[in-house]
Amino acid sequence: MNNEKIPFNWPHMTGKELYYIAESHFNGALAGDGPFTKRCHEWLERQTGCTRALLTHSCTAALEMTALLLNISPGDEIIMPSYTFVSTANAFVLRGGVPVFVDIRSDTLNIDESLLEGAITPRTKAIVVVHYAGVACEMDTIMSIAKRHRLKIVEDAAQGVRAFYKGRALGGIGDLGAFSFHETKNVISGEGGALLVNDPDYLQRAEIIREKGTDRSRFFRGQVDKYTWQEVGSSFLPGELIAAFLWAQLEETEKITRERLVSWQRYHDLLAPLEESGFIRRPIVPDECQHNGHIYYVLLNSDIERGKLLAKFRSLNIGVLFHYVPLHSSPAGLRYGRVHGGMAVTDEQSARLVRLPLWIGLTAAQQDNVVEILATATK
Repeated sequence: MNNEKIPFNWPHMTGKELYYIAESHFNGALAGDGPFTKRCHEWLERQTGCTRALLTHSCTAALEMTALLLNISPGDEIIMPSYTFVSTANAFVLRGGVPVFVDIRSDTLNIDESLLEGAITPRTKAIVVVHYAGVACEMDTIMSIAKRHRLKIVEDAAQGVRAFYKGRALGGIGDLGAFSFHETKNVISGEGGALLVNDPDYLQRAEIIREKGTDRSRFFRGQVDKYTWQEVGSSFLPGELIAAFLWAQLEETEKITRERLVSWQRYHDLLAPLEESGFIRRPIVPDECQHNGHIYYVLLNSDIERGKLLAKFRSLNIGVLFHYVPLHSSPAGLRYGRVHGGMAVTDEQSARLVRLPLWIGLTAAQQDNVVEILATATK
């Protein structure tokens, strides 16, 4: 054991990011929707099979666009998990929507598909699924429920780039999907995101909403002789410098994913004895899910005091962290949303979960150190 500082995350650069940024400037293209944006769009469309990908300045922005596209209005209900980031709910609350929180599965920590039909009311407009840690929700069942009740599916695939469900790319299965390229994700651009339009009926409106409510994209394609204000929208697109940085990452996505999976699997192997002893539970990845090594977490035995364990790692300058405070128990969640049924799994698992450092360049020795401290602190 040593006292080396080990951050929770360290943003990875492939080596071409600054070159591509300089190229954007040399070409005189710094505003949004330039050549690098086009390359990113084409890559995302190839990889996910979506009808259209549109870069946004954040995954939050992409989710806000989904709420606009679904015409969410005051009182409309959107079923979602409580164990997620605030943007999942905020996007719909901003339009007057009501998040309806349902419990999660104990294995994957994803939304429990068996609880969905009981949460549906005449005011339900959509189901938002969150693929936690890049592990897919049970999408076949969820899509079947949505079709039966004529509901839309939004995939919050913020953590899901290069992850799959039965061979289908996350974000490309529901009606609409959202990716994140925040610096804490696998593939990054500092800030940044993408809207994935899978239902072609939303394509034209998505372009208009993203371009401040105008048909500017159609104008540049020569489809109209001038562009004008068509409907409500905002400036959701990122600048070309963001896209240039992102393109360098997308070119190396398979390599990035492969290296993260190696580190993920090494944790998994090292921690098997600790799970066998009953001190922790390791992540569970169903056979039909191909994850991307985004997060390695453990669930502590309920007898272990998480706060004390986290303080131990903090004192050693090692970035071991908890994750979400469930939205249903937050001040805003209590004010804007409601709960359907019990939230026992969400409450229990969120209180036991800790995330371990995972980034490109994390060494085997650093992982050994993290696991050794965890083993010592939990026994």
